[in-house]
Amino acid sequence: METNLASAKEDADWRQRPVGELVDYIVANFHERHREQLPELIRLSRRVEHVHADQPDCPAGLADALEGLRQELESHMMKEEQVLFPLLVRGLNGPARAPVSVMRFEHGQHLNSLGLINLMTRNLSLPENACGTWRNLYGALEQFNNDLIQHIQLENDVLFLNASSAAEGAHHG
Repeated sequence: METNLASAKEDADWRQRPVGELVDYIVANFHERHREQLPELIRLSRRVEHVHADQPDCPAGLADALEGLRQELESHMMKEEQVLFPLLVRGLNGPARAPVSVMRFEHGQHLNSLGLINLMTRNLSLPENACGTWRNLYGALEQFNNDLIQHIQLENDVLFLNASSAAEGAHHG
């Protein structure tokens, strides 16, 4: 419960801050982090899948699922960095409406990908005899999962919501 209170407080704090600060925070703390996390997750999952292919608990196909998510996220983050974020920073909330709706849709796809990964890993349940690599993989996957959810929530519930509210205000004002 504390996490929800802490994240609600953090969201409230970000709502009061300049858009440029929030965008810089998102890029530095989430976009750059995901770009570091995913290649390592893919490397670890390929190793686990190769070494433990004969075990029933082996997350077969995980590396390919992560590679697909990496490609989706890279494309998504580039669109945000090159198109959407500059519009929002300049206060062009009306023209940002269509890109925001595309980003929200893609966020849903990313969450679906996380759901698939959780199915493949049985919600990150390690077998009793899991090796260190497998343990590292699931620990890193848990961190990535938490980071991506926090990233999406911050964009949807703060950045995009503020932009939508500002566009509505400008439209009705």
